[in-house]
Amino acid sequence: MDGTEGSAGQPGPAERSHRSSVSSVGARAADVLVYLADDTVVPLAVENLPSLSAHELHRAVREVLRLPDIALDAFALWLVSPLLEVQLKPKHLPYKLGRQWPELLLRFTDAPDDDVAVDEPSLQFRRNVFFPKRRELQIQDEEVLRLLYEEAKGNVLAARYPCDVEDCEALGALVCRVQLGPYQPGQPAACTLREKLDSFLPAHLCKRGQGLFAAFRGRGAKAGPGEQGLLNAYRQVKETVGSDGGCEATLGTHYRAYLLKCHELPFYGCAFFHGEVDKPAQGFLHRGGRKPVAVAISLEGVHVIDSREKHVLLGLRFQELSWDHTSPEEEEPVLWLEFDGDSEGMPVNKLLKIYSKQAELMSGLIEYCIELNQAVEPAAPQESVPCPPAAPTSSPPPTQRPKLRRQGSVVCSRIQHLSTIDYVEDGKGIKRVKPKRTTSFFSRQLSMGQGSYTVVQPTDSLEQG
Repeated sequence: MDGTEGSAGQPGPAERSHRSSVSSVGARAADVLVYLADDTVVPLAVENLPSLSAHELHRAVREVLRLPDIALDAFALWLVSPLLEVQLKPKHLPYKLGRQWPELLLRFTDAPDDDVAVDEPSLQFRRNVFFPKRRELQIQDEEVLRLLYEEAKGNVLAARYPCDVEDCEALGALVCRVQLGPYQPGQPAACTLREKLDSFLPAHLCKRGQGLFAAFRGRGAKAGPGEQGLLNAYRQVKETVGSDGGCEATLGTHYRAYLLKCHELPFYGCAFFHGEVDKPAQGFLHRGGRKPVAVAISLEGVHVIDSREKHVLLGLRFQELSWDHTSPEEEEPVLWLEFDGDSEGMPVNKLLKIYSKQAELMSGLIEYCIELNQAVEPAAPQESVPCPPAAPTSSPPPTQRPKLRRQGSVVCSRIQHLSTIDYVEDGKGIKRVKPKRTTSFFSRQLSMGQGSYTVVQPTDSLEQG
């Protein structure tokens, strides 16, 4: 796909917008439907659609929505279906790529021919993968914040962004504030939340009791764990007080609070790809098999997420890895990730195989993200979220462990659930690797600054495999 940027294979928001974006085509004019994150539609009447670029359509959407200039960088046009997602470059011709959709599916997915034949992409206006979070914090326009909020909310509710229960409740509480207004003591909020629980929490936290006992549960019944936690968090949502002493009328503050909370998730704003990894061998027969994963890639790094369990298996910054992809004709395409680790207390280099027909796309996106980071390297120290100045104090504030580093958090790596190849520099690894290497497997790596990935040197005491 000649350098196409984007993501593929992970259903999610695409499932609710699986519709054609070209409603009618005449000799020169066409009605184009562009879908927003909240599934609303922006209809565009355009001339000469086949030669219209993504940049020109993007500009038309911004004009209809009356968005400020920041939207040019914050959003991009995507072609999206349940089978494939592709972020378009400004020079791409959406109509042409739409006509080539079956070929793209055959190249980048394992979809059966019957599914390929009926799949049709929609044109969506979504967050740009290459838009830095630090710039998102500078946005003041409420409509831009709302669009970003709606997209993030959809990803949280669909569990595309795995979250701990506490974070789901905090995010859900902000959704309650946006949809229901400020919490009012004495109102039957619990009943309202119970009826619309799936609008505030991911589906796996909304499971209610079924069967005979559920039928006896009246409106006054005690709320379940998810409901009660959400209600408690809703009570704690703070209102912004203006200079006149009144509560701020706009919702922008709550949109921003939601996005700031999402910024704590390491995979926020990522492009998502579909793949599989080997399971560790288990049982007497050492059977392993494979597990489906989502590979999330952003400007900050790569995360491998268990598609079924909804937790992170591996998270790496670009400084912590080397990578490459292989696409031999007789075998499956593979994205290779190499990183530092240990085996029985011994430092080793670990090699992870991700089987995916989108390996080429993932490798290209990693390389482009690294190039962008290197281009803005002097601005790196400003990546952190600005905090209001603290009041003078005689002693330094206590160091607190980040909330998302809590034990057992879904965002912490679970390398023990992965089957990796372990080796040291000269190939004399705990598990023998062929061919033997004297350096890193891959030349593609970012080795700069502290915490850079390094090749492990062999030691005399290392046991051979």
